[in-house]
Amino acid sequence: MVVRPANLPPSPADAAFSIIRLSGEALRTAPRLDEVLANIPGVSLFRRTSSLGANPTSQGVSLRGVAGSGASRALVTLDGVPQNDPFGGWVIWTRLNIENIEAATVVRGAGAGPYGAGALTGVIAMNAVTTPPGDWAVDGDFGSLGLARGGGALTVKAGRGVLRLSAAGEHSDGWTPVVAGRGAADRRLTLDDREIGLHFLSQVGAATQDLRATAFEEERGAGLAGAHSRERGFSASASAARPPEPGAPGWRAQAWIQASDLANTSVTVAADRQSATLSNNQYATPALGYGANAALRGVGATSTFEVGVDIRGAAGEDRERFAAVSGVLTKQRLAGGQTFTGGLYGEATLEHSAWLFTAGGRLDGWGTFNSHRLESLVATGAQTLNQRAADRGGVLPSGRLGGRVNLGASTWFRTAAYTGFRAPTLNELFRPFRQGSNITEANSALTPERLYGAEIGAGGQVSRATWTVTAFYNLLDNPVTNVTLARGPFLDPVEGFVPAGGALLQRRNVGSVKAYGLEAEAAAPLGDQLKTSFALSLTHARVDGGVVAPQLTGRIPTETPGLVVTGGVSWTPVATLTLSSALRYEGKRFDDDRNTLRLPGATMASLRAEWRPRRGMAVFVEAANLLDAAVATGETGNGVFSYGPPRTVTVGFSLNGPGGL
Repeated sequence: MVVRPANLPPSPADAAFSIIRLSGEALRTAPRLDEVLANIPGVSLFRRTSSLGANPTSQGVSLRGVAGSGASRALVTLDGVPQNDPFGGWVIWTRLNIENIEAATVVRGAGAGPYGAGALTGVIAMNAVTTPPGDWAVDGDFGSLGLARGGGALTVKAGRGVLRLSAAGEHSDGWTPVVAGRGAADRRLTLDDREIGLHFLSQVGAATQDLRATAFEEERGAGLAGAHSRERGFSASASAARPPEPGAPGWRAQAWIQASDLANTSVTVAADRQSATLSNNQYATPALGYGANAALRGVGATSTFEVGVDIRGAAGEDRERFAAVSGVLTKQRLAGGQTFTGGLYGEATLEHSAWLFTAGGRLDGWGTFNSHRLESLVATGAQTLNQRAADRGGVLPSGRLGGRVNLGASTWFRTAAYTGFRAPTLNELFRPFRQGSNITEANSALTPERLYGAEIGAGGQVSRATWTVTAFYNLLDNPVTNVTLARGPFLDPVEGFVPAGGALLQRRNVGSVKAYGLEAEAAAPLGDQLKTSFALSLTHARVDGGVVAPQLTGRIPTETPGLVVTGGVSWTPVATLTLSSALRYEGKRFDDDRNTLRLPGATMASLRAEWRPRRGMAVFVEAANLLDAAVATGETGNGVFSYGPPRTVTVGFSLNGPGGL
């Protein structure tokens, strides 16, 4: 007995848009989901550091170079449930255990139709693993940097359904990101994470019921003495669905909650990097996200329609101590509020002969309310600041159009246009933060970002080789950007002293970002044993700062590489052995809005050998960053760079049954 998750089948409209699907086999070529996704053209993590060493607040994901952000500009879902953090919008990738994911679909381009708020540049939609009762799996990885990772899962029969129990944990001693100029204050980027999940599926007639609960925790050393983070949380969802049939519409209904709590400390580093002083202690950030959605889909001989509704809300508060005087934090801050979005949508698709046409629209309301920023002296409790922004909101339309035609048996052409929006997160609206010597102010007056885009694409098959090419144009209106206001040293009346080498920034809606470019993928088997693949993303992106930030006009958006090229070769000399290699080149990017902190391009290579001595058993060895490339991930402003991990070697195994052993 195998019960599938409560999802509607893929929509025929998908064929008109830029979509890449990854199988479970492809996902398991790396230990972390974000590392796999980074090899897809157009997918960009906020910074170059993967979830092995990245602070939670910098684990956002965006598509198509419109500008990186710690608050994701892409929506990430698991069986339809959003995975973006309710407070900051980032994604805790370590909670998404690859062993529990059967496939992933990357939709490049603003989401409309069933995808509402947050799908500004696209969607990364994942589907959970389904297995019959009695199946089990165990895996482990061990390697350089003190890496030790293990996980397991068991599926059992439970009443009229199946219950899957899973757990995973990981430890890494990490690496010290600063090399040249390193001092006693520099430490390793360490990681400890753990995750546990329950997933119950049952079949009632033609409908599927789906209940899921997960809990996670991760702890990180931030690379500096006294700087570390801890995030924990849980999520729960209930879903039900019935697939459509001719004459009988299908439907899906879903509700979910997600809680998270981030603790994070920041330090100020001395000029000689021999010491670090505590500058901020974000000791708690309790947040709760919630939502519900429903859809009705009908199918005919040549047409499909879908109508639906979805709502999402979040409430959270930042609790921290700041304003260091001689190493003592003298002030307390409580800052937070609530956000809400909700909308109705409809989409229809018509197929005729070799042609497909689709059109959809949404109408969403958004609002922020109950905001507060309260600051007081730790010693006496005397209040020093009391800010309460007025409640705000509005209504935004969005939609998408697409068409595709098959030009013979092996070639197709498509075109699409779309709009989308992303409302600011609680973190952007209400929480100031400090990173090193830089202070970034929040802005409760932020408005939603809007994206307008269009694309054309073609693809096909020549012999056994497949190819796709897509050209796109995106205009991001009112992007939320960290704008540099002044550089230290000086005394700010609200944030206090900004030291030399530091800067005061504020999140602002800044003009627009225009991005256009080209994406291409090709895969060609050379015989039955050798496979090759190639992918390219070429993006030209520029900021128009408008009247708010004219100094940014003509600049490249922060953390936006212009060129990414990936390639791979896989050779299976015998049925039980696969040897593979991968190469990734990324062009330069800038670590600041004014393009003064340049991170040079980098080339990363890897080799992997996997041996499968019998069914249900695999052993592998992998060398990542094979050439030991110095991959710059950040620059402090005084010439000191931080770098990604050096060459690492990992060995691992996986076992599954009962058929395998």
